Amino acid sequence: MAENIYDVAYDLEKLLREADEYKQLTALYSEVNGDPQAKQLFDDFRIIQLELQKKQMAGQEITQEEVEKAQQKAQEVQQNEKISQLMEVEQRMSVLVNQLNKIIMKPLEDLYGNMQ
Repeated sequence: MAENIYDVAYDLEKLLREADEYKQLTALYSEVNGDPQAKQLFDDFRIIQLELQKKQMAGQEITQEEVEKAQQKAQEVQQNEKISQLMEVEQRMSVLVNQLNKIIMKPLEDLYGNMQ
């Protein structure tokens, strides 16, 4: 192999930054951050998501009130065109990263899969 594994990883990082999905994501993120109302709504939504995630990971029960609050905020977010577009591109970027992760993890999956 001509390059070491870290050089390849940095090349991959550069390619990700040049990907259309990443460019769209950064542009939409800037749009949301440039709109005070959209930014506040987006920040509130993320805080609620993180709080629920923390509770879930800690094994704590999520109340009906928290679920309703999250659903209400999700509806508000979906009605905001800028945030809705941002989240759509975030999802595409997430799919791309997950696919790359599967490729990268393939040797370990092969190794441990053969040990059974």
